[in-house]
Amino acid sequence: MIDLKLIKIKKPDEVNLILGQSHFIKTVEDLYETLVNNVPGIKFGLAFVESSGACKVRCEGNDPDLKKLASQNALDLGSGHSFIVFIKNAYPINVLNAIKNIPEVCTIFCASANPVDVIVAEKEDGARGILGVIDGEKPKGIESDADISWRKEFLRKTGYKL
Repeated sequence: MIDLKLIKIKKPDEVNLILGQSHFIKTVEDLYETLVNNVPGIKFGLAFVESSGACKVRCEGNDPDLKKLASQNALDLGSGHSFIVFIKNAYPINVLNAIKNIPEVCTIFCASANPVDVIVAEKEDGARGILGVIDGEKPKGIESDADISWRKEFLRKTGYKL
């Protein structure tokens, strides 16, 4: 028997997040090293939910507020071997492939600045696992010519296109 839960990720609007699953306690150090080595000046906090042994939420980061935010959200999720990273001064696109290449990273559920809700299954013994995420809002239509122009301008303004 399982119960389904919908857990809202709590974060400021301007903060991006990456939510994933890993399989080993060294995830904390490897995520830290990957983030600082890929984006100079990145600010972040991260947390990993250990699912064996002491079963602790393991936390690191170079921004105390983001570290606290990551640890509390990870504790709220309580889903074994999941990790969450909160980022400022960078975008997930800047670090996502590097994170995917960490040997113990199994999957990425989402990378977003949007409101995110996580669908969690909980067993009778309290153990939890992430089933999926709801990232953002429902579409409001198909983009118009003005929307296309805005998209192209935004990508150039942020430096992702020439």
